[in-house]
Amino acid sequence: MTPLAASATAFQYEGRLDRANPSQPVLIWAGSRVRVDFEGPVLAVVFGTATGQSYFDLTVDGVTEVVAGSAGRYVCPHGLGTGRHRLELLKRSEADAGQVAFHGVELAAGAQAWAPEPRAYRFRMEFIGDSITAGANNEDGAVDQWEDRRTHNHALSYGYLTSQAFGADHRAMAVSGMGLCEGFVPMVAGEAWDKVYPRDNPRRADLSVWVPEVVCVNLGENDAAFTQANGRPFPAGFTTAYVALIKAVRAAYPAAHIVLLRGGMAGGATNPELRAAWAAAVGELEAADPAISHFVFQHWTEQHPRVRDHRVMAAELTAWLKAQGWMGPHI
Repeated sequence: MTPLAASATAFQYEGRLDRANPSQPVLIWAGSRVRVDFEGPVLAVVFGTATGQSYFDLTVDGVTEVVAGSAGRYVCPHGLGTGRHRLELLKRSEADAGQVAFHGVELAAGAQAWAPEPRAYRFRMEFIGDSITAGANNEDGAVDQWEDRRTHNHALSYGYLTSQAFGADHRAMAVSGMGLCEGFVPMVAGEAWDKVYPRDNPRRADLSVWVPEVVCVNLGENDAAFTQANGRPFPAGFTTAYVALIKAVRAAYPAAHIVLLRGGMAGGATNPELRAAWAAAVGELEAADPAISHFVFQHWTEQHPRVRDHRVMAAELTAWLKAQGWMGPHI
C-alpha cells in the first residue's frame, strides 16, 4: 500500500488541533474534522499515540461507521471501486475523554490523493460549555454511562446542529463536569476554553488563526450540581467568574457577537441560586456591551440530553438566532 502522511497537502483539517508536529497532528476537541479525496479500492486510516478514549465518525462516500481512535491501522471494510472517493473523519467524543495522533492513511499502490473543494461556510460559530455542549451521553439508553464514550456524539449535539442549520464552521470547547468556579473536573472554564488541550498542558491556542463571528457560552450546570452534591452553598464568586470569562472571550474576539445561554438540564432550568447569579452576570455584561445577548432554553432534562433533546434545543436556538437583527449578515 502507499502511505499518505498526515502532513500531505491533500488533507484538510478543521478544529483546534495540536499541529506542533505536522506529520502527527493530535485530534483533541469534539467536532474536529479531517477530509481527503483519494482513488483506489482500499483505504486504511493510521492512528498514533492515543490517550483515553477517542471515537470518530468515519465516512467514505457518504457511508458512516463509528471507529475507535486507537494506535494502529484501521482498514475500511467497504468495498471501494477504483474511482475517486472522499474520506471524512469527525471526532465524536470530547477532548477530556481522550486524544489521538493522526498519522495519515494508506492507499492502494500508486494511488493518488487530492484536497477536497473547501467547504463554503457562511460564518464561524464557537460554543463554550460543559457536558451539555459536548453532547455527552446523547446516544445512551435510559441511564447515563461514562465507561464507553462511543455513545457520546458531538455531531448530534445542539451546538453542532445549530451550526449546521446556518451552514457555519463549528468549534466547541466543551468539557463534561466543568464549571466556572467548581465542578467535577480539576479545571474551570477560564483555564480551559482557550487552550490547545483541556488539562495538563498550559499551552494557549493561537486564537487569531480562527476567529468566530458568533460565540455561544453555556456554563453553570456543574457549579450548581457539584456544590449541591457535596452539601455546599452555590459558589459566591460565580457572577464574578462568569463576567471575567466573557470579558476574556471578548478580548480574544473583539468583533464577535456573544450569546449567553442557560439551560438544557435541571440546574440551569430550575436552580434558583444559579439562575440569580447568571442573571446578575448577564445584566452587567449586556449593559456594558451591545454585542452580547442572552437566550434561555425552554426544553430541559433531568439526565443528560439525548439526541432528541438536542434536536429540540437546536431548533429553539436556531429560531431565536434567526430572529435577531445582528444575525442579518449570516442568514
